[in-house]
Amino acid sequence: MVIDKRVKEHNKMPMIRIRGIQMNKIKQVSSKLVEDLHHIIGCPKDYFTIECMHSTFIYEGKEVEAPTLIEVAWFDRGQEVQDEVAECMMKHFGDEAECLEVYFIPLKETAYYENGEHF
Repeated sequence: MVIDKRVKEHNKMPMIRIRGIQMNKIKQVSSKLVEDLHHIIGCPKDYFTIECMHSTFIYEGKEVEAPTLIEVAWFDRGQEVQDEVAECMMKHFGDEAECLEVYFIPLKETAYYENGEHF
């Protein structure tokens, strides 16, 4: 069976961007996190990217502690898989804040380009 490159590449993702969690914690859990997500989502481990975002948050003219946010940009995989990914994030980072917010940004294949070609 020949698999069309575009079908195979569809699984490339997700991009994970983390704010409000220390870099050392992210590094510490990154291998196990990707392993768990690999089993949940079903794409190869090297398709995941994890980015530690360093942001300054301001409220009423003062710097304030960053909220703990995890953004997952990906091609939508349905509610059940999304719920499992959110649970996985809680498992690995839930102890880092009183409130861990995980949100998903669904990407459209026709609006995502790699080397000048959309999926």
